Amino acid sequence: MKKYLSLIKFSHTIFAMPFALLGFVLGTQAVASNLSWRLLFLVVLCMVFARSAAMAFNRYLDREIDSKNPRTAVREIPAGVISPGAALAFTIISAGLFVATTWFLNFNCFMLSWVALAVVLGYSYTKRFTPLCHFVLGLGLALAPIGGYLAVTGYFEVQPVLYSFAVFLWVSGFDIIYALQDESFDREHKLKSVPAYLGKAQALRLAKLLHLICSVVIVFATWQVSQANEQLGWLSFFAVAFFCALLFYQHTLVKPDDLRKVNLAFFTTNGVASLIFCGAVILDFYA
Repeated sequence: MKKYLSLIKFSHTIFAMPFALLGFVLGTQAVASNLSWRLLFLVVLCMVFARSAAMAFNRYLDREIDSKNPRTAVREIPAGVISPGAALAFTIISAGLFVATTWFLNFNCFMLSWVALAVVLGYSYTKRFTPLCHFVLGLGLALAPIGGYLAVTGYFEVQPVLYSFAVFLWVSGFDIIYALQDESFDREHKLKSVPAYLGKAQALRLAKLLHLICSVVIVFATWQVSQANEQLGWLSFFAVAFFCALLFYQHTLVKPDDLRKVNLAFFTTNGVASLIFCGAVILDFYA
């Protein structure tokens, strides 16, 4: 179990899961219903299964690339800890469980589960032909708030879509920062990424621009929610300020010629931002 949790980087669930829960709470408020623990459990399962399928498939598809890259050669498949066949089987089982779980939510979630799978699994192919791969990853994680909302309501609404757009910009930006580590490797092996296409300095500028737009969107989205739900107060806007501050703090940690703190910027800063922001807004609903 520990090997498979490492394969899928289970700890990275911290990025999208809080936003799925935020979408779930927004949906609960929209239909004026009590919190359903059954639905909440199903939403968490969907997130776990979808992300497990996506990560395992990514590791399976990239196994030869990972074996050539000194940074990734220690991953489970190149290192021989998990066989390619086992990783593919894990992908198929996780994808099947994801689709099956959506059936118990509602029909719209079930039908759209195939679209979600196409996005999160298709991402693994994109760096072979487009530097826009970071934006496909952003799109995959951006499904979280909408998915949480749909699980409760069965329909779309502006507020979760706004949060999804913010997640899209946020994830695309920090994935560009993370990809700085492989700029030279990607160029040498003709892989596509924004750093390989633009260079480190320009890639960082683009990531900063994406995070600036994300800040504007997340402020607007939270203001929209506060207008529709009068019980939201200072805690939500503290969460917005904290999230935006951490977005820009990560840019002070990484320089084109100094990538020593990429992991701090990528995982710790963004993980804390997601947890605190979504946790505070959800708490504001029930405080």
